[in-house]
Amino acid sequence: MKIFSGNANKDLAQEVCLELGISLGDADVSCFSDGETTVKINENIRGVDVFVFQSTNSPASNLMELLVMLDAAKRASARRVTAVIPYFGYARQDRKDQPRVSITAKLVANVIATAGADRVLTMDLHAPQIQGFFDIPFDHIYAAPVLIDYFKNKGVQDLVVLAPDIGSVKMARGFAKRLGASLAIVDKRRPAPNEAEIMHLIGDVKDKRVVIIDDIVDTAGTLTQAARVIADNGAMEVFAGCTHAVLSNDAIKKIRDCPIKELVTTNTIHHDASGLDKKMKTLSVAKLLAEAVKRIHEERSLSSLFV
Repeated sequence: MKIFSGNANKDLAQEVCLELGISLGDADVSCFSDGETTVKINENIRGVDVFVFQSTNSPASNLMELLVMLDAAKRASARRVTAVIPYFGYARQDRKDQPRVSITAKLVANVIATAGADRVLTMDLHAPQIQGFFDIPFDHIYAAPVLIDYFKNKGVQDLVVLAPDIGSVKMARGFAKRLGASLAIVDKRRPAPNEAEIMHLIGDVKDKRVVIIDDIVDTAGTLTQAARVIADNGAMEVFAGCTHAVLSNDAIKKIRDCPIKELVTTNTIHHDASGLDKKMKTLSVAKLLAEAVKRIHEERSLSSLFV
């Protein structure tokens, strides 16, 4: 088994290697002076089970690095090539919700398979049905155990788990059940991409401590509006938890200026959130990913990781 990494999140790949007791594979992943991606694998991988780590968040060069690395590994006669994508970018474009738009998630699925991936491992897809876009084996794992353990160990009393929109209700319900908390929901509509408008709060948050749960925090519009709504409705403290902290545009400023006491996320995306030093806690999913990689390599079931 060999693990290689692009430049999107090399720290996470190195943590996974440390958990597995192996060294990160030697590969040069860089650009020509005109910006073209170039990859050279510097060791023999003929007949090897290869895992390529790369999140596909912005910039688009991260996706290109993944594709070129997959192609390089396949052409070097690897026995099997698994694309490990901690954060699967483009997952929000999973259907035609307007005329004349692309189903980009399907396009990305096609090019990953064409580039040479024999299977895919990812975490907390924004739309679980994207698994059906792939015609190769697809393993989908969840960061919930990491986030749930953190909030359990905090010992927060009078806890309510809040779903910031209808799409995150199933995820929030699972958290509420495992934390022994009640559930609340915010009714939201989206008048334009990256714009959210809070309509109604469903549930009781007065004199409660609330944890807002979502899979992705991008511009943080939904998150911060929901935080203000529940604060206005009498919540004692507001926490937030997410798997993927994209934090684009002025998201850091929005979070810093809103009632959220702490944002808990994972390291599926590498970023500099220095403006949130006091508010953001980053948990590692390296142990979870390492166990999944080990089980795939040994041809064992991943089902127990979901318990």
